[in-house]
Amino acid sequence: MWILYAVLSSFFAGITSILAKCGIKKTDSTVATAIRTIVVLFMSFIMVIIAGSISEISEISIKTWVFLVLSGVATGASWLCYFRALQLGDVNKVVPIDKSSTVLSVLFAFVFLHETVSALKIVGLLLILAGTFMMITKKDTFNAETKKTWLIYAVLSAVFAALTSILGKIGIEGVESNLGTMIRTFVVLIMAWICVFATGKRDKISTARGRELLFILLSGVATGASWLCYYRALKFGNASVVVPIDKLSIVITIAFSYFVFKERLTKKSLFGLVIMVAGTLLMIVP
Repeated sequence: MWILYAVLSSFFAGITSILAKCGIKKTDSTVATAIRTIVVLFMSFIMVIIAGSISEISEISIKTWVFLVLSGVATGASWLCYFRALQLGDVNKVVPIDKSSTVLSVLFAFVFLHETVSALKIVGLLLILAGTFMMITKKDTFNAETKKTWLIYAVLSAVFAALTSILGKIGIEGVESNLGTMIRTFVVLIMAWICVFATGKRDKISTARGRELLFILLSGVATGASWLCYYRALKFGNASVVVPIDKLSIVITIAFSYFVFKERLTKKSLFGLVIMVAGTLLMIVP
């Protein structure tokens, strides 16, 4: 059953990027992140009520609290970097870098969670790296400074995403997954709004309106659904398997970016995508 949750997480994560990109054409990415996190928190709270686990909050150990908070901080940092990268760069370039966090996630799972890494998984990791390189090494229309900026944000997003998976895995070992997700989301919400006010972007909140606001809210719904499925899968499955399945969302994202934003893949990029998917599938094999 946890594999089904991982697959659903992948689907919702795939459409999240597209909805978010539609919502940050004029709206500041930090403001958009703060707004959409409200939706995610509301969804996770509803799921906690349905699961009847709100009373368990008093039973959470200090260790679990620490890792849930750290996971939330890592998630917030990843989101802020990811959506800034999306605002500056093409979806079909930013997403592959973000999904390459699989490599770091598996490495961290091996070091900190003592999950085994077979020879097949190592081959899969190498294919993911090779595919990512092929997808992003394409001459684009951005100037050098802009290209450097979105690339930095995309790489930081991948690093923080990898940390999120491991910290989240440890954090939900002693707590019901929906409750753990709600706590982490609350941390992200606080972090996002602190960033809005700390960077002097409070006046940009009013720019989020109309269709863009709708897309931001919808991206929050998709993110909430993805998170709830993802951490449910993490609770019962191995991080080294759940994470790669979740990263298959790149196929959904690239497909939608073609139809929605008319972002076309070159033959080289398409081959890179095939290699990434093949590497990801190898990671799932027991």
